[in-house]
Amino acid sequence: MRLAIVGAGAVGTAVAELAGEYGHTVTGLADSSSGVVDGDGIDVDAALERKRSEGAVGANAPDDVLHGPYEVLVEATPTTLGNAEPGFGHVRTALDRDRHAVLANKGPVAERYGDVRALEEKSAGDLLFEATVGGAIPVLSTIADVGAGNVSAVRGVLNGTANFVLSRMAAEGLSYEHVLAEAQDLGVAEADPSFDVEGTDAALKCVIVANVLAEDDREFTLADAEVSGIRDLQASALDLATEAGQTIRLIGEVSGGDVRVGPRLVPEHGTLAVGGTRNIVQLETAHAGRLNISGRGAGGPETASAVLADVGRLGE
Repeated sequence: MRLAIVGAGAVGTAVAELAGEYGHTVTGLADSSSGVVDGDGIDVDAALERKRSEGAVGANAPDDVLHGPYEVLVEATPTTLGNAEPGFGHVRTALDRDRHAVLANKGPVAERYGDVRALEEKSAGDLLFEATVGGAIPVLSTIADVGAGNVSAVRGVLNGTANFVLSRMAAEGLSYEHVLAEAQDLGVAEADPSFDVEGTDAALKCVIVANVLAEDDREFTLADAEVSGIRDLQASALDLATEAGQTIRLIGEVSGGDVRVGPRLVPEHGTLAVGGTRNIVQLETAHAGRLNISGRGAGGPETASAVLADVGRLGE
């Protein structure tokens, strides 16, 4: 398949670097201000080196990539809320051209799910977005395999930054501020960690799951989620939990038409008490019981593997 990749951050870069290993050709790559296009395949290494040295992937405009030769558009720009632009517009361009779209960007399917599905319905292209929930963990494809109608609830740890902070606080008795600074030094947390520690990132993932599970054309957005984060959590609360054989994790849950994210008590050695940046998702199913899926929920190559798995599905 020929891929056009919009977004040259960690995920977009990893998709470009790994595409050849999966048998695909990158015919376009765009960052926020530039692009490079070649119907026979761009020189990925040269484009990424130019990005590092000059701050631009090529001499073309980003729109040249959107309107260039490809079968699959990979949308890997940063997630935005509300109107989900520019990601939504990129998806619309691809589907209007009867091309496929694969998302790493959560915005379009968390904030404008009905709109993107309507575009897909009128297009010869398909829309897939495994990478928007759980990074490398195959959450959405597992739901598809089980059947959305057979899944009654989904819950889990869906943000690696928040989980790193909580597991370190519990293990070492350290304050939130101390562990957050440590996470930032290690590159586990962003300079502005609000999206992660306030629960927004986990909530967006849960909203996407809720949209996939929804019946009767109900549509969910972030505004429908009940969200609380870990910023105000005291180390003493984790100490008390430990004394009771429990710990605290930021848990997202989709159940009964509700979406909730917040700190929850879980058994200290239970399935949901994963450590570090690891994620875990539990599916409650009608016929297969409880399914647990765990792995790396973020990272460039990890998320790129989910993107490229979707591209592979489109080629089947």
